[in-house]
Amino acid sequence: MNAVNSDIILDRMMSLHPKIIDLTLGRVWRLLAALDHPETKLPPVIHIAGTNGKGSVQSMFRAGFEGAGQTVHAYTSPHLVQFHERIRVAGDLIGEAALTAVLDECYTANGGETITYFEITTVAAILAFARTPADWTLLEVGLGGRLDATNVVDKPALSVITPISIDHQQYLGDTLAEIAGEKAGILKPGVPCVVSRQMDEARDVIEDRAQKVGAPLLIEGQDWQAYEERGRLIVEDGQGLVDLPLPNLIGPHQIGNAGTAVVGLRTLGMGEDAAVGAVTNAYWPARMQRLTKGPLIDALPNGEIWLDGGHNVAAGKALANHLSGLAERETWLIAGMLNTKDARGFFAPLAPQFMGGLTVDIPGEAAAIPADDLANQATDAGLPSNPVNSVESAIKIIAGKSDRARVLICGSLYLAGKVLATSG
Repeated sequence: MNAVNSDIILDRMMSLHPKIIDLTLGRVWRLLAALDHPETKLPPVIHIAGTNGKGSVQSMFRAGFEGAGQTVHAYTSPHLVQFHERIRVAGDLIGEAALTAVLDECYTANGGETITYFEITTVAAILAFARTPADWTLLEVGLGGRLDATNVVDKPALSVITPISIDHQQYLGDTLAEIAGEKAGILKPGVPCVVSRQMDEARDVIEDRAQKVGAPLLIEGQDWQAYEERGRLIVEDGQGLVDLPLPNLIGPHQIGNAGTAVVGLRTLGMGEDAAVGAVTNAYWPARMQRLTKGPLIDALPNGEIWLDGGHNVAAGKALANHLSGLAERETWLIAGMLNTKDARGFFAPLAPQFMGGLTVDIPGEAAAIPADDLANQATDAGLPSNPVNSVESAIKIIAGKSDRARVLICGSLYLAGKVLATSG
């Protein structure tokens, strides 16, 4: 089949609802019923919510299961380059023929009714998973939790809540407590939940919700901890201590993410092979990913170019923390962001780490902050910046200042996807 077939159906799906995001579960339940409830036929589900780290934690779970010789379905969003990245069936990215078939089946079963793009494509993923044997299913929440299209499994094997911070206020609420309430909506009676380290306000909401629904919690800092010691990752939980290699995903924040995955795997009865696999074999693009080839590297062959999709205040702090630990080098930032994000809040912790910044529009994204406006916001946050017309132009400007510069391209997964598409 031709790759355009799935693209055509996906384009049709975009027209089924006037809004990109409209949180409710009614439309999802209707379509699942029309398809004979595939959500009841999934292999055991690990349901992952949170603001930061969901994708990294999911990738570690998958690497852990696979390290123990087990097969895994995995659903994530958004994709970076190609939609197929969202749906991994029994370990492999869904093929074009299979994707076209489930998309077409969902589109037909929906009967032209109103449904969002994310809702119908999530159902398509669930349908694909229900029809292929595997040992586990990983479902990553798209937005929030309580009303997210993934929140349709009555009794997952495990729930996970990664660190919660302020983001998507227009959909989830203006306060950390309100946002945490939406994330805690994935908790289910009798289903254990591994909770990454949280700010007090968020943790209190999670604990209150867990008590109401009867969900046992394993909370970082109370029931388990993860830390680096002598170049090793140490994870301690109720089952004892495990001594592991450091995570292969880069950045100090990955210590907590790795701990979350390892504790989750141990809670599910997985052994040392799974724990080692989780920290040594995980791969998650555009999370402090160093580019090694492509036109950007050609333009700055003696420098370093890093790519990260981080886009909120917590991500800015995590990136700043990582950069502060690197060897000293002239460092520049290239950023593009969506207008739903707190750009000043993202830039403020990063400002001390950079010589300056260059801002770009995100190609094809109508909701992107214009480069000149983004430069003004970065400058206001203490990071003097100027707008340029493309990432390629920005790299050439930086190369003219220092051919050994370190560059971080960040601010949006959509921008990261554009960069990866041109970098091979």
